[in-house]
Amino acid sequence: MKQSILKNTPPLSQFTSMDKKIKPYVYGIEMKYSRIIPCSVLCFVIFWGCAVPLKRLEIKGISTKIEKDTIISGKTGKTISFHDMVSDLLDVQIVYIGEQHNNSEHHKIQLKIIEELYEKDSKLSVGMEMFDHSYQPILDRWYAGELDEKSFLKKVHWYSNWKYDFKLYRQILLFIKENHIRLIGLNIPFHLPPKIATGGIETLSHIEKQFLPKEIDTSNAEHRAYVRDVFNRHHVKGREDFENFYMAQCVWDEAMAESIVHHIDSSKIVVLAGNGHIYRKFGIPQRVYRRIPISYRTIYLAPVGTRVELSDGDYIWATAARYKKHALR
Repeated sequence: MKQSILKNTPPLSQFTSMDKKIKPYVYGIEMKYSRIIPCSVLCFVIFWGCAVPLKRLEIKGISTKIEKDTIISGKTGKTISFHDMVSDLLDVQIVYIGEQHNNSEHHKIQLKIIEELYEKDSKLSVGMEMFDHSYQPILDRWYAGELDEKSFLKKVHWYSNWKYDFKLYRQILLFIKENHIRLIGLNIPFHLPPKIATGGIETLSHIEKQFLPKEIDTSNAEHRAYVRDVFNRHHVKGREDFENFYMAQCVWDEAMAESIVHHIDSSKIVVLAGNGHIYRKFGIPQRVYRRIPISYRTIYLAPVGTRVELSDGDYIWATAARYKKHALR
């Protein structure tokens, strides 16, 4: 059912379990606000001279394990070249690229795709989960080349809002600035999802409700089951109501979908968001498509040593499983 905010009716990022079954988690609510470290952050002690087994990605239904830097078509289950994937991406209007926020290799891949698409389409835009849309005037100044890095970080309150090490995103944002690529803030203010998760939409102030999406769809049973699984794995005091938790994630995804639609024109948009927001398309992609049926593709970045399914994305890219821990966590 679709619910109206006006009537006050009532977060990827991933974590990896010990059986190597990959499961993206609801980013914003799980990690950022509850400050719960996902169980996928494992510490490995490698002694000098010891042999380290080569990790590969497991894909359900495919007997061969996939090596790092291999791209698999979610449609055919076969390996596809970077060139052929990009050729396909050129034919759609929105390209969603997922990430584990603290995996530096994922951001290198995102930049590689952006560079390739920009070379062939200079009208490209980039939308990022990492900024809420109230910062759009500052983002406009950044890609216009009017702000230096220090001023930019202060004005967008980077370490108050997003908190991850800016170095993870620095090369992407510098490329955007140097080439004057339109940068779009997709998010809502970061304090709103945790408020909804713990107290429900009805507890928000009138001013806070003005940032919420006009329409919220909570009817996707597969999405609900996925979020419930996340909810059941993490017990946080004050966040015992699943319906509030689920509403918070739907608000998050709907708000970013609404921001994308607001900025849609004839140019292509690359969307950078946590894996959980593009996983199986029921986060942001389907919610954009419900509003405006335009072509898109999803690229799901999956670290080796984990297990995924072909339905997780239009393209599955096996990546390094290297993490960069944020200094504040």
